This record gives sequence, structure tokens and C-alpha cells, in this order.
Amino acid sequence: MTLLKRICSMALLLAAGSVPVSARPPNFVVIFCDDMGYADIGPFGAKGYKTPNLDRLASEGMMFTSFCVARSVCSPSRAALLTGCYPVRVGVPGNFGPSSKTGLHPDEMTLAEVLKQKNYAAGMYGKWHLGHRPRFQPTSQGFDDWFGLPYSNDMWPYHPETGTRFRFPDLPLMENGKVLNPKVLPKDQVHLTTWYNDRAVKFIEKNRDRPFLLYLPHAMPHVPLFVSKENEGKSGGGLYGDVIGEIDTGVGRIIETLRRLELDKNTLVIFTSDNGPWLLYGDHAGSAGPLREGKATPFEGGFRVPCIMWWPGKIPAGSRCNELASTIDVLPTIARLGGAPLPKKKIDGKDLWPLMTAQPGAKTPHEAFFYYSGSKLSGVRSGKWKLLFAQGFTQQKPPGKGGQPGTRATGRIPLSLFDLEKDVGERANVAAAHPGVVKRLQGLAEEMRKELGDTGRPGSGIRPVGR
Repeated sequence: MTLLKRICSMALLLAAGSVPVSARPPNFVVIFCDDMGYADIGPFGAKGYKTPNLDRLASEGMMFTSFCVARSVCSPSRAALLTGCYPVRVGVPGNFGPSSKTGLHPDEMTLAEVLKQKNYAAGMYGKWHLGHRPRFQPTSQGFDDWFGLPYSNDMWPYHPETGTRFRFPDLPLMENGKVLNPKVLPKDQVHLTTWYNDRAVKFIEKNRDRPFLLYLPHAMPHVPLFVSKENEGKSGGGLYGDVIGEIDTGVGRIIETLRRLELDKNTLVIFTSDNGPWLLYGDHAGSAGPLREGKATPFEGGFRVPCIMWWPGKIPAGSRCNELASTIDVLPTIARLGGAPLPKKKIDGKDLWPLMTAQPGAKTPHEAFFYYSGSKLSGVRSGKWKLLFAQGFTQQKPPGKGGQPGTRATGRIPLSLFDLEKDVGERANVAAAHPGVVKRLQGLAEEMRKELGDTGRPGSGIRPVGR
């Protein structure tokens, strides 16, 4: 081989091994907290403790102030995030548990599988809760690497209502389908947030030279609350503040890692929660701030969650979006940005890029957004108007304390119309003053019932759960 050919060959090899970051598809980091309330972090009004890393994330990115989950409990909310569908569409109206033999159907295309079409690395560190049988686990649903819990961290023998309400088996800690620890104890749970963040950082470092999806569904701040010794008592806001502070520290580690590896300008980070605070647990629950009620209810306190999106140079720094957006929109938005085809089966989410980049005149892509409670259609929103049908809802009278649940009660509302621009706390029922609006929203709801059903009424668009 001549000297010139050797030089050319070496140049080609070097070029192939050092593709400029800007020439690669973007990376995606989705941080999904558990039971974090709307007002649990600084940018959304947290009181009694500080979240400096999330404050900075918001100052460098965009706050979504009307960002909703697709159901205000764990499994359905996660199904919606990962499939871009209302959970009832994919057969997941309620939670899975240790005794479940079902899970998210393997035929449903997850966010990880969407990006696999473009050769993305996909890692997940945290709570799955979409079926713990082998065929439903993360590594069977598109993820290359998984470390975490198969379901909620309270589904264990130490549940405060063990013997009266629940009889859970031991809680396993798993890695890629194998049980690492068959019996998670309190001394193990104190490390969960740190372990998940450690794995997240290592995943970024390992995949720095290829596009990646990092999904980080924290176990916290779902009860039972646990925090590492390093962060215990550090926040000044009690145990709950310490737990949020530890999550905040992890966000800082991830952002620092992206900057250190010069990946920050090619990475979209989304920080949000699976539903609102579990108010039944009182001082071990978060805050919905100005919103009404919390987890497991159809009110904004259950569905509306904090959300920050960050991508230096792409998302305007210090910006704010007040338009309706949802977790069901994450999959189609990321698919667009990653150049990946959408699932062939129908999804409900829409592309948020015009909102994320603050394009002039950008509005919510949803004519209507639907509030499902299990298989029951509880309400519908269009623009500023939200209609809730007559129904009962979960309350706590009184709330609990010290990790113990309070007393469950049932509240009731009649057919109610709320103007969320004037009354985000859903206190003033203005249905009588706006019969035309009520009729229009009822019509939108009826069309959705035909497709996704309602209590005792099947819908034509519902797909089966995995069995």
C-alpha cells in the first residue's frame, strides 16, 4: 500500500469513529417521578425546601404549566407515556400488581421500540409497573438495559395496611429479567434514587457515541419515602423535602454529565411526573398548589403535573407554555425528532415541537382532551373549558401522618363546568351559565365513548391487554 493510500485509509477510519455530535440524531432523557405534585419543585411554587438544579433547568428551558397525564394513577399513566395512547385504548385502565398475570401487550409499540427503528440505545432505570411477567418486562418491550422495581415500592410486606387491605409478597429488585435481590428491605430502599441516578450516568457515558433514549422513572416520592443518609435532613423541609432534594441532585448529575461529554446541545431532557400527589398520606405526600385534589381523582390536582423541557439552542431559555399538552404527546414528538416512523396502530398523542420552540401562534394540538378514571369517562376539556360528569371521587378525611394513610372518604360533584383560565382550582361550577359550552363538550365526549367506551359500554378502538 502506498503512503498516500495509508493516509487516506487512516483518515476514513478516524472520520468513521468520530461523527460530529451535531450530525447525529438527538438523544432523549425522560425523567418520570412518582406521585410528584404540581407544586413540589421550585419553578412551580415549592415551599419549605429548594430545588436548585430544577430551577436552573427551568431557567434554561421551558415550563409547561398545563401538562397533563392520561390517567392519575401509576400503570395507566406509564402506558400512556410509553405508547402515546390513552391507557384505556391499550387495555390498561388500572394498575398491575404482584399477582397480575397481564401486562402491556407486546404488540403495542413503546417509545423504546419506536427509536429502535433508528438504532437508538435504550436504557431504563427505575419503576416499570406495566407487567412483571417476562414477556411484559422492559427488555421485552424495547429496552436494552433495565435495573429497578417491577411495580410500586409500596407493594411489599411492609405496607402500612398489610393484613387489613393488602397481603403483598416480598418486593424484588431486578436487572434485565433476573432477580438481583428477592427481598427488598427498608435499608435497600434508601439507596434506590442514588442507584438509579448512578446507572443513568453510566448509561450516558457508555452510549456517548450513539443516539440514546434514557428513561428514568423514579420510585420516589411515592410512599414509603426513603432517602440516603447523605441527604437525610439536608433540605430543611422534612423527609418529603429531603426526597425531592435527592431527585433534584440527580437531575443536576445528569445535566452535568451531558455537559461534560458535550452532549447537552444535542439532547432533549423532559422532567415530569406520573400523576399528582397522594394526599391520603398527608405529610408524606406532596402539594398540588392551587389545583384541586390529587392522585386518583379527575381534578387538575390529579392530572396536571410539573413539566420542564430542556434543550439548549433549540428550546428558548426561560420560556413558559400555558397551552394544554400531555404525556401522550411525548412519543410522537420524540419520534419526529428522532426521524422514526410512528406506530402503525392508532395513537392519541400529537407533535409538541411548535409549542416547545415557541413558534408564533402555536396552540395546543388537541381539540379535546379526555379524563378517564379506569374505564369511566370522567370528563373532557377543550381550550379553557373543562366538563366533569356527575361522579364520586376519592378524598381523605383526615389525611394521614408519618407514613400512615388517612381515612378514605368519597366526595361527589354534579355535572360541572369549569373555566380553567379564571378558576384553575375548579371551585366555581358555571355549567348553568354556559349551556352551549356544556352541550359542545358533551358531544365531544359522546364521540370518544364510541371509540374508547365508558362504564359498561365497550368502545370500537379498545385494544387487548397482554396475557
